[in-house]
Amino acid sequence: MLSLFPNLFLFLSLLIGLCNCRVQTLNTNPTHFNPQVPPLRTLSSSKRFEGSSEFVKLKYHMGPVLSSPINIYLIWYGKWPQSQKLLIKDFLNSISDHRAAPSPSVSDWWRTVSLYTDQTGANISRSVSIAGEYSDLRYSHGTHLTRLSVQEVIATAVQAKPFPVDHRNGIYLILTAEDVTMEDFCRAVCGFHYFTFPSKVGYTLPYAWVGNSGKQCPEVCAYPFAVPGYMGGGGPGHLTPPNGDVGVDGMVSVIGHELAELSSNPLVNAWYAGEDPTAPTEIGDLCEGLYGTGGGGGYIGSVMKDGEGRTFNLNGRNGRKFLVQWIWSPVLKACAGPNALD
Repeated sequence: MLSLFPNLFLFLSLLIGLCNCRVQTLNTNPTHFNPQVPPLRTLSSSKRFEGSSEFVKLKYHMGPVLSSPINIYLIWYGKWPQSQKLLIKDFLNSISDHRAAPSPSVSDWWRTVSLYTDQTGANISRSVSIAGEYSDLRYSHGTHLTRLSVQEVIATAVQAKPFPVDHRNGIYLILTAEDVTMEDFCRAVCGFHYFTFPSKVGYTLPYAWVGNSGKQCPEVCAYPFAVPGYMGGGGPGHLTPPNGDVGVDGMVSVIGHELAELSSNPLVNAWYAGEDPTAPTEIGDLCEGLYGTGGGGGYIGSVMKDGEGRTFNLNGRNGRKFLVQWIWSPVLKACAGPNALD
């Protein structure tokens, strides 16, 4: 679960627009820098856990990981401009296509996720694709959702039969538009994942939800592309989003976070730290707010800036650039990403 971004609420329960987005050309000589971004005073401070497993007791609890090719079924809830849909789909389609972009790429980033295995030794799949889409333009369950009613959104999509019920390979990604509110959104979470209840959907299906914070709380869930008003008077300011859309560029990192955790802990009984499965610390939580080498203590780590000042750490398909948080590596016993300088 991604709690208020970029600070951790490590022990929260897991039950827990138009933009000027455009496809970019690659900048072959980006500038590296390590921006200092002050922590949000409104959120509780927490340890970043950049260190070794001496401090982080990440354990495998014998449950499954997503080792078969992963089919993502997208549910667009509310009204989504096509430009925003294309931005998110370019990110998702960059995960498997290692030829789509130069390093450091989104595909390189997923390699860390794929290091996790189940009890048979099978790794999380590196094959991730969009298998279907469903648009709920009529806000069939209202403009305010809860952790339970979001499962009804999935049920509506499944009953509409825009795509099959995929028990073996499917995950369901619900993305809510900027005018949709969610229980605990902006206050405690920016995204979460779990699995559906048969009583709600008819099946047990892994899913994740992420909301567009562009109009509700960009200073929280799209941070560091937006900063709270109290920071406006001086000190480090916000960073420029790589695709010109504060809300959706912020969503991309949250989506990456949730997909990594959903793949490594789909039924809340696989990879996590802590003894309570209802309040796990997962592989994304351990590195929240870290994007490059030297991160921590108010610094996000060494990232890149193109000729127009846009901040990124990963390259994607169609010349896209993204800023995506690092993931805990079970091999290095530390946060890792393909843009590491060491």
